[in-house]
Amino acid sequence: MSDRAEMRGPVTRRRRTTISGGGGGGTVSVKQANGSKREDAGDKPPLYPAKAKTEEVSRHASNNGKVGREKGQLTDSPKKQRSVVEDINHRLSCHVLQESLLSSASGYSNYRGILNWCVVMLVLSNARLFLENIIKYGILVDPIQVVSLFLKDPYSWPAACLIIVSNVFILAALYTERRLAVGTISETTGLILHIFNLTCLLIFPSVSVLTVTSITPVGGILSLGIYTVLFLKLYSYQDTNRWCREIRHAKAKRLTRSYSCPNVAQSNGSAVHSHVSYPGNLTHRDMYYFVFAPTLCYQLNFPRSPRIRKRFLIRRLFEMLFFMQLLVGLIQQWMVPTIQNSMKPFQEMDFSRMMERLLKLAVPNHLIWLIFFYWFFHSSMNFVAELLQFGDREFYRDWWNSETVTYFWANWNIPVHKWCLRHFYKPMLRKGINKFLAQTAVFLVSAFFHEYLVSVPLKMFRLWAFMGMMAQVPLAWFVGRFLNGNYGNAAVWISLIIGQPVAVLMYVHDYYVIHYGGAT
Repeated sequence: MSDRAEMRGPVTRRRRTTISGGGGGGTVSVKQANGSKREDAGDKPPLYPAKAKTEEVSRHASNNGKVGREKGQLTDSPKKQRSVVEDINHRLSCHVLQESLLSSASGYSNYRGILNWCVVMLVLSNARLFLENIIKYGILVDPIQVVSLFLKDPYSWPAACLIIVSNVFILAALYTERRLAVGTISETTGLILHIFNLTCLLIFPSVSVLTVTSITPVGGILSLGIYTVLFLKLYSYQDTNRWCREIRHAKAKRLTRSYSCPNVAQSNGSAVHSHVSYPGNLTHRDMYYFVFAPTLCYQLNFPRSPRIRKRFLIRRLFEMLFFMQLLVGLIQQWMVPTIQNSMKPFQEMDFSRMMERLLKLAVPNHLIWLIFFYWFFHSSMNFVAELLQFGDREFYRDWWNSETVTYFWANWNIPVHKWCLRHFYKPMLRKGINKFLAQTAVFLVSAFFHEYLVSVPLKMFRLWAFMGMMAQVPLAWFVGRFLNGNYGNAAVWISLIIGQPVAVLMYVHDYYVIHYGGAT
């Protein structure tokens, strides 16, 4: 019995040692258990070998679980140690190398909240001025009074008659081009006829406005503005047709006659327009399409939109009516009382009060100018373009982001800019004229037309508009040379708010002083 126990004892120890050979703690516990069993049982073998075997297997499984958990703890411990180290580092250091948001070196550019704040402050400040104006003057808006701005006598319409007479100059340009196309008159004779026609186009309306006393200033500005647009259009018309004749003589090819505005064939609501070649464009329909089109530069084949969008047309019409009423209301309620109150400082030549009045007038004048820009260049011109299916709708660019004065003048009125570039600036460069002199000549022509449109209807000549436009030349040089970025953009805005509107306001103020100074 003892021999069998001694033989079984070492075998059992070897098996238990093999089972528990994973970790130090497990081995110790197993050896302690074996020792205790030998002390309790003595030399006797286990009574239930199957049960002992089951207990050994369960101990083996439990020991393996402990070993797996210990291995997982060993594996996770570096991550936990790193997280603990990072947490400690965060608590120890809370500062990094960085710039303030408002510094240019920070690269921060999201100022949407500040922009909203500026808009809110602008609305609140103008609301205060509007409320102050209502309390001081009452309601001055009178839509019926607008009629008197255009007509002194409801049975006499001199400005409208003057506009109708402009058809004589339009037809004269068309028939001159027809004679040139067939060779009835020479190029020299045609050039003389065009110069005479264009000169009369500027002189005739100005003489009529100055001599006919029943034409109001607003009616005179409207009629002279239409004649100025016709002058630019007819100049482009004769220039483009002359280029077509030069190409025809150079190529000496047989002409293909067609019509620029043919009968339009409809296909699924889209208009199909045929191609035009010279001299097939010399028709009444083509000429009057160009006269009413929202462009100053003539070409034989304009880009055309496929159809008329009725909803777009109605929206533009609604904007035209709304902003027109808003402009009239702001002028009557805000501009007229301020101008009337500014007469006394100008008569007394009180320079401090004069400057205060001019600055006070500059804000509403600039607001009215911005509304007029949207009404004319966006609503009205898009309405006409949609009605005529005129495809080129680039009437303005992002002039509000102008960082130079030249960029502003090149982008706020695209039709005029295209005309100056095509028919005035580039031809001067091709003749060898210096670029700066060509730019100065463009400003000179623009200054002439600004003075023409203001002085003649008001029947007084002060040259404020002319000097204001010519002052843009040194201002453009200064801003382009010494200012850039946001500083250049701010300089452009200051020139718009204080510069150009002040010149117009001085004309209006002088007009009131001359005509109503004695009564007040």
